[in-house]
Amino acid sequence: MKSMSGEPDSQARTKVRWLILTMLFVLTTVNYADRSALSITGTLVAKDLGLSPVALGVVFSAFGWSYAIGQIPGGWLLDRFGSRNVYALSLTLWSICTLLQAFVGSLAAAGLAVAAFFVLRFVLGLVESPAFPANGRIAAAWFPTSERGLATSIFNSAQYAATVIFLPIMGMIASHFGWKYVFVFMGGIGLLLVVPWMLLMHDPRKHPRVNKAELDYIERGGALVDMDSGKSQRATWSTIVDLLANRMLIGIYLGQYCITALTYFFITWFPIYLVQGRGLSIMQVGFVAAIPAICGFSGGIIGGFMSDSLLRRGKPLNVARKTPFVIGMLLATCLVICNFVASPWLVVAIMAFAFFGKGMAAIGWAVISDTSPKEATGLCGGIFNAIGNIAGIITPITIGLILQATGSFNGALWFVAAHCLLAMFSYLVIVGDIRRVTLRTPVDDAQRLARASSDATTLIAK
Repeated sequence: MKSMSGEPDSQARTKVRWLILTMLFVLTTVNYADRSALSITGTLVAKDLGLSPVALGVVFSAFGWSYAIGQIPGGWLLDRFGSRNVYALSLTLWSICTLLQAFVGSLAAAGLAVAAFFVLRFVLGLVESPAFPANGRIAAAWFPTSERGLATSIFNSAQYAATVIFLPIMGMIASHFGWKYVFVFMGGIGLLLVVPWMLLMHDPRKHPRVNKAELDYIERGGALVDMDSGKSQRATWSTIVDLLANRMLIGIYLGQYCITALTYFFITWFPIYLVQGRGLSIMQVGFVAAIPAICGFSGGIIGGFMSDSLLRRGKPLNVARKTPFVIGMLLATCLVICNFVASPWLVVAIMAFAFFGKGMAAIGWAVISDTSPKEATGLCGGIFNAIGNIAGIITPITIGLILQATGSFNGALWFVAAHCLLAMFSYLVIVGDIRRVTLRTPVDDAQRLARASSDATTLIAK
């Protein structure tokens, strides 16, 4: 018997899923670098455009508003049209939006620069919104449950890789050539990646490089290989109600909101905190901010490996997924210690430890891949990310208000640390047992209606 690629089944299984994951990691790295480009250039942009801390916070939040709004439609698009094409369109549009931000300064004389920045950041969030639900969806299609924790941790850790790789580069570009060229550089990279994505990404059963051994292995392990085959039931609008009413999912959504608050602190105000609060230069920040990012990346890999290792050793899914999350969030609360130290280098060390914990806790996409209904993985991931990214609206504005009211970042760090505690409460108390959700079907609804009608008829007859 031959495999899909024409090779014997007895041959060792291919590892195409890891090639797919590598591409997801690269695209997610660029995704985070594009959305965080304003943070490394924020001090220069604020100076050139005359922005107050609150105004800069509002511009930062523009991305969060649309990113949250776009999650549910983005998830629906993924379930309707598949991950490959929707992701390609998203990548193209967000790269164009990034590129266009380079030209906002030309509108300063007309007083339209701030409005243009807000609009472009808003559109950027909207067109980036399908990316993470697509990542979770692709991981669910390509990876067995026993490898899914590590897989999702790897692409989720790309947010730290973006800092390590691109922040030093963006810092040098901004310092030597000006902030405009940062956006030109990042937009150009995204556009160059569209063609490789279309060549590499295919559904598991249609991929020209996968053999039968690998396909059987991932399918037996719980991968949803037929997700885009058109065989599964399409989600309806009532699906949203079911997903929002499920207690386990509510707890998972709340946990994602809390950990995303830390993410938005890191990609918006953290570089500015190091410049304004700790006296570092933009050039220094470009390199120094890479240290917490490296630790966050390491924590993410360790958290995913720990989760999958616990699962392979026979621990319940509940224990395997919650353990790294709770430990990680507990470690992340230490960032508030920065309020009590004076040395900027000690602050960087504490932040590095905190972001190691945050990375370790970034197991949410594995959890949502494990729990999403098979016919609505994109939609469930979209709701998960939508609620999570409400933090992208609240966190930048709240920190801007705290900074303007107090002139200090101390309150901001307390605000962020409180989210770590709430996240632990959510996973330990609200979530309960982690399991895949089964949605109601039209047949279920009809049966319930018939039973209710029958009960009513019996009651009347009595």
